[in-house]
Amino acid sequence: MNESTRELDFLAGAGDARLTNPAPGYATIARLKASLVERTGLLGMASVEGGRHLVFRHFLSFGTDAQRAAWSGKALSVAISEPNVGAHPKLLTTRADCDGGVVRITGQKAWVSNGPSADAIIVFAITSEEAGRKRYSAFIVPRDTPGLTMTDMPGFHALRPSKHCLLTLDGCLVPDSAMLGTPGSAYDCMALPFRDIEDAVGTFGTLGAFRYAIGLFAGANHPQPAKLGAIAGLIAVFEAAAERLVASLDAGGMRTGDATLIGLRVLTTHLIDLLIDADKIPDGSGGSVAGGGRLAEILADLDATLNIARGPRLARQTHLGEAALRPRKTTL
Repeated sequence: MNESTRELDFLAGAGDARLTNPAPGYATIARLKASLVERTGLLGMASVEGGRHLVFRHFLSFGTDAQRAAWSGKALSVAISEPNVGAHPKLLTTRADCDGGVVRITGQKAWVSNGPSADAIIVFAITSEEAGRKRYSAFIVPRDTPGLTMTDMPGFHALRPSKHCLLTLDGCLVPDSAMLGTPGSAYDCMALPFRDIEDAVGTFGTLGAFRYAIGLFAGANHPQPAKLGAIAGLIAVFEAAAERLVASLDAGGMRTGDATLIGLRVLTTHLIDLLIDADKIPDGSGGSVAGGGRLAEILADLDATLNIARGPRLARQTHLGEAALRPRKTTL
């Protein structure tokens, strides 16, 4: 399938899923992501369209009515990470200096997802320091702001058509009304919760990928249908757990570092291995049951998502394991 055909498939899927309408909740965004990937086989489509809804719903919830009205229906991206240091709050250096109702932002941001197609970037910058601790605020910076430049982010070519960019802010001036939320609170209140929110909603992009992947076997003469049955059963378990996560999000009851998120990441790795094995022709010829290379493409994108923020997520998995190793009190 060529790129233009796949783009048309995406547009048809987006229209059917009504992606242009405001999403009323996280569960709606999640199901839209699953629908897009299942229809197109492009996990990056969910990153582009679902990501826009997700950024608006989470970050603009801290904004004013005027900010939400001004940016409703626009494409927004978020810039937190910086070159060579990631998103570690002790190591970030981008600063925002406020003076007489105007804010000057200077610094560089890396891996800005969907930045090249955004109407504005929500930039996290240091606005003060207290007892050696950096305090961050978030600012909506329109893409045409003088001093803002975007360049390609090299080294990451998966998840097409989603693109990442290196963002440079050379004394960018915005009004102080561009600030989202309470000054100095952006990292704790916005950035930290967003990792779990993004992961929970993102499970539906993965679900759509699995639905698409198993659909590639339709019509094939598979020598071991029991293998596909096992995969289909595990996808159903994955879906049930993912639904629980987004339901808890909408109900305001999702816990930071939810163990279900960790379990779904482990299950994703296992399902990728099972799909690779199920696609092998058992005669040792190296042939493919599903054929066409589309299965390899979607599995490569899934593997790429597992590598994003691998360190922090492995730390949470380790913490969960350490908790399991602690002695437990027994009751008679």
